[in-house]
Amino acid sequence: MSDPRAFLIHEDAHVLVFDKPAGLAVQGGSGVTESLELMLKAFAKSNGKTPRLVHRLDRETSGLIVAARTKPAAAFLSEAFARRDTMKTYLAIVCGGPPAPAEGEIALPLKRSSSRGLDISIVADDGQPALTRYATVASAPGATFLSVQPETGRMHQIRAHLAAIGRPIAGDGKYGGLFAIGGYSISRLMLHAARLDIPHPGGGRRVFEAAAPPAFVAACAALGLTFDQAGALSG
Repeated sequence: MSDPRAFLIHEDAHVLVFDKPAGLAVQGGSGVTESLELMLKAFAKSNGKTPRLVHRLDRETSGLIVAARTKPAAAFLSEAFARRDTMKTYLAIVCGGPPAPAEGEIALPLKRSSSRGLDISIVADDGQPALTRYATVASAPGATFLSVQPETGRMHQIRAHLAAIGRPIAGDGKYGGLFAIGGYSISRLMLHAARLDIPHPGGGRRVFEAAAPPAFVAACAALGLTFDQAGALSG
């Protein structure tokens, strides 16, 4: 099993913050032999208590994810995520030109469904309220670089919402994303959790950032998209 300290970016008495690589499952399940949840055993205390994840990332998505080291910290952070006292900012490369408007929000209810044996989220009148804000950072023929902030936390929310406005994320086979744009092969889901602003169990707030992985930066360069992570996160 991989060493989780290789992608640990912050550690204190209350929390662990990881920059999860794409392809690593967060939780165990059918066919999953390695997950971040299992890796947390490496941080177990002498009494055997293991840190607990307080939110989720899709397996295909890279970036920031937080675990609580103690039961009180887990309760504190879980409540913060539940009441939306957190701000998550993602970077995404989507198929097609800039959405119209170039900056805006997607307020479409989502519900879980199944397609070809895969669990997905679909837009449905009887779904749960879901809100995603986005801003165009750069665009080129065939692709656009977006900064995205989900205000709610539905399953696959960003992926389903962007697909619903005709801008599926590159490399997203579940939601119609292309695996090649302009002759360039897309190696992975181009979605990265780059910034996380949370209240800290020890007091105050903390902001964590994770640089976009090489595959994301390389795709921007190949597709003619100006890569500007600082600009994308400053909005």
